[in-house]
Amino acid sequence: MMKKLGLLFVVVLSVTALLYPFIWGQVDVAQTSEKVKVVPLKKKVVEKPLHNVDLPQFAKIKDVKEKKSRFFDFIRGPVERANARVREQRASLEIALMMVQNQQPLTQTQQDKVVDIFADYGLEDEEISELSLIHALRRVDVIPKELVMMQAANESAWGTSRFARIGLNFFGQWCFSEGCGLVPNRRNDGAKHEVAVYQSVQEAVDSYFYNINTHNAYRELRDIRASLREAQQPLSAKELAYGLMSYSERGEAYIEELHAMMDHNEAYFEE
Repeated sequence: MMKKLGLLFVVVLSVTALLYPFIWGQVDVAQTSEKVKVVPLKKKVVEKPLHNVDLPQFAKIKDVKEKKSRFFDFIRGPVERANARVREQRASLEIALMMVQNQQPLTQTQQDKVVDIFADYGLEDEEISELSLIHALRRVDVIPKELVMMQAANESAWGTSRFARIGLNFFGQWCFSEGCGLVPNRRNDGAKHEVAVYQSVQEAVDSYFYNINTHNAYRELRDIRASLREAQQPLSAKELAYGLMSYSERGEAYIEELHAMMDHNEAYFEE
């Protein structure tokens, strides 16, 4: 009898041991499931453009050559128009300077035009004189389209960046009043800047020209350009690029990248 009871005890113990993981495992799963919090997935917010311009879908163009050609065709016109306007303004200043140097009076129309040009370039407090006209001519000058287009391609990732698509900002230009533009996703704590928004590509390009031709950070570029003028040398895009050291935190590496991009994309500049 004792042997049978002992054998029965061993059988029960063995069966319990075998079933233990399953019995307690189910309880553990049930208990664990009660503690898990289900977090709903956030829907990705698609930003709508803050302009009415029908932009090419550069990101969908898979052929690299086609993408580059489309981008340069897209940005070339506004750049050429900006330079044409600068040339016209510069010609007016050069005539005015020549007349002042020869002690010839400017007509009222000429004076008004010079005053308007001064105002366009942050020189509204200047009186018309030989010195002020020379000063203005250092600002009122063209920027080689090769340099402008390469910066646009670089700063906008060939027209695919958030700032280019949403705000027509192809040059990464900042603004500093709340609500003036787009807030960068990676803006440092305490920073106040936003990325400017434009309503047309021409407005974006004109703003870039104003920035380069007036901001103290790019005085070196204007000095290089003036030196090339005095030496009667062509305005080399590569030479002027050295004056953009302050444009990017990358400094020299940024200049080297622009130079390399100019070399690799030379064939597209005159299309």
